[in-house]
Amino acid sequence: MKKLIFFFAALIILGCKQQQPDKKIPVEPNEGIGDGAQPPNVFSFSENIEEAHNKAAFMNKEAISFDIKLEFGGKTRLEGKVSMTTNSTKVRLDKSDGSSIIYDGKEVFITPKSANAEGARFDIFTWQYFFAMPFKLTDPGTVWEEQEKRVLDSTNYETAKLTFQSDVGDSPDDWYVVYKDLESNRLKAAAYIVTFGKDKSKAEEDPHAIVYSDFKTVENVSFATSWDFHNWNEKEGFGKKLGEANISNLKFFKPEKAYFEAPTGAKPVTK
Repeated sequence: MKKLIFFFAALIILGCKQQQPDKKIPVEPNEGIGDGAQPPNVFSFSENIEEAHNKAAFMNKEAISFDIKLEFGGKTRLEGKVSMTTNSTKVRLDKSDGSSIIYDGKEVFITPKSANAEGARFDIFTWQYFFAMPFKLTDPGTVWEEQEKRVLDSTNYETAKLTFQSDVGDSPDDWYVVYKDLESNRLKAAAYIVTFGKDKSKAEEDPHAIVYSDFKTVENVSFATSWDFHNWNEKEGFGKKLGEANISNLKFFKPEKAYFEAPTGAKPVTK
C-alpha cells in the first residue's frame, strides 16, 4: 500500500506530440517541462486531477488533520484522528481506543507500549495515502500509463495506470488504475492491489477499488468525505461493495514542535 515516503516534484517530458499513449512515463524530480511543447496526455491526466483539487493551496499549508470512521462488513475497522504534514513526510494516527501510531519521517512507533501493533504500519500509511492521493499523483518515482475509458455507474471515465519505481516506499509493486471525472477533473476512483506482506502475483488475484464522493472544500482545497470500497477486476470493473469510510472535521494546522515525535516509551513497529 502506498506509498510510504512521498515527495513532490515537477514532471519530465520524455516526448511531445508523438508520444504513444501506452508508453510508461516516469515522473522524476527536479526537471522542467522542457522547451514549451505540450505534455503528453498521461501527464495532463495526473496534473489535471491535482489542479482540480487545488494541490498548490494544499501544499502551501504545513499540516492537516481529519477524523476517519472506517467500516467493513458492517463492523468498525478503524476510528480516530489522522494528522499529517501535507508532504506526507510525517503522519500521526490517534485511535479511539487511546493508542497512537506515529511516523516521524524515519520510523513508525506505537504508544502505549502495550498497544497491539498488528497492522500498525498498514494503518499509518494506507488511510493517509487514500486521503492525500489527489495531491500525490506527480510524486517522484510515479510512472504513468494511459489506458482506455472505463465505466462506473453507467458513466465513462478517463483512466490511467499508476505504478512506481522500485525504490519507492514499502510496497513499490503496488499499482493503481485511476479514474478521472470528465467534467470536474477530480479523482473519482482508484482500483488497486495491496502487496504489503504478500507477493505481487498473490495480490493481483484480489484487487479492490475505492470510490470518492461527497466533496467538500476547505480553504479552497477539494476533499472527498465519503469513500466506498469495492471488489474490482480488469474485465468487469466494480463489484460488490465491501466497506466505507466517512471523513470529517478537516482542519489545516501548524503542528507544535514535538507533535510528530514518538513519546518516551513508545514501541518501534518494523513490520
